[in-house]
Amino acid sequence: MFAEIPLRRKAETYQEKIRKLRDILQGADNIVIGAGAGLSTSAGFVYDGERFEKYFSDFREKYGFHDMYSGGFYPYDTLEEHWAYWSRYIWLNRYTDAPKPVYDELLELVKDRDYFVLTTNVDHCFQKAGFDKKRLFYTQGDYGLFQCSGPCCQETWDNEELIREMMREQKNMRIPSGLVPHCPHCGKPMSMNLRADDTFVQDKGWYEASDRYSRFLETRQGTKTVYLELGVGYNTPGIIKYPFWQMTYRNPKAAYACINYGDMAAPKEIADRSICIDGDIGEVLRLI
Repeated sequence: MFAEIPLRRKAETYQEKIRKLRDILQGADNIVIGAGAGLSTSAGFVYDGERFEKYFSDFREKYGFHDMYSGGFYPYDTLEEHWAYWSRYIWLNRYTDAPKPVYDELLELVKDRDYFVLTTNVDHCFQKAGFDKKRLFYTQGDYGLFQCSGPCCQETWDNEELIREMMREQKNMRIPSGLVPHCPHCGKPMSMNLRADDTFVQDKGWYEASDRYSRFLETRQGTKTVYLELGVGYNTPGIIKYPFWQMTYRNPKAAYACINYGDMAAPKEIADRSICIDGDIGEVLRLI
C-alpha cells in the first residue's frame, strides 16, 4: 500500500508542528495512543548508565554485561540467581514510579477525551499514572505477572508480593530456594509473562483488553480520529506503526502524529494528514 521509503516532512518548524498537533488534538473526536519504549525512556525508565549501575553493579562485575536487557537474557546457572536478578529488575521497572511525570502529563492531555491506549510497553506506567484500565491494551505482557514456563495453561499470576519478598531475602545475588516460583498446576518453574517466544500466555484479561480495543476502533470508524504514536521504533512495527498508517489512510477524517527521536516518519500517501516531530516526548507534551 505504501511507498517503501517514508516521507519525512521538513517544511514546518518545530514550533509550527507543535501548534498544528495541538489544534488537531483539540478538534479530534477521539484519540488512539500507540506507545512504545521511547515513551518510558522519556519518563526516565532507562536500562543502562547510572540507573543500571546503581542496582546491578554486582551482576556487571561478575558477568560483564552493561545494561538490564542483557542481564535479563543471561543464562544463569541457578534459578536462585536468575530470580535474584529478575526480582530487582521487576521491582525497579514495574513497582517503582517513573522518575519523570511524562505519563501524568499525557493523562492530563487526554483524561477528558474519548481515548484508547495500545502499548507494547510492559512496565504498567499507564495504569500507575491513573489511566482507565478499561482503555488500555498491553499487547506484549506485564512485568507484574508470572506464567507457567511450559506453559501448561493459559493463566497468569500477580507477582508483587513474591517479588518484594525476593528483594528482601536475597543475599549474594541469590534468593532462597523456597522463593523460586513454580506453576501450581504442573510444578514447572514460572517465567515472566513477556512476549519473547511462542510460550507467551494470552490470558483472559489479555483477550478482554484486545476485544475492547477492537470495539473502540470499530465504533469510531469514519470519525475525526488522531492516531498518536509515541516512542515507537521499528522492532515490532506491525503492532502499532503500520496499523496506524493503514487506519489513517482508510479514514479521510483521520490524522497521524508521531513523536520520537529519529524514528519519526509517515508514508507519502498520508503525508498531508501527518505530523512527525523529532524530539523528546515529555518536552512536546509540555509544550502542547
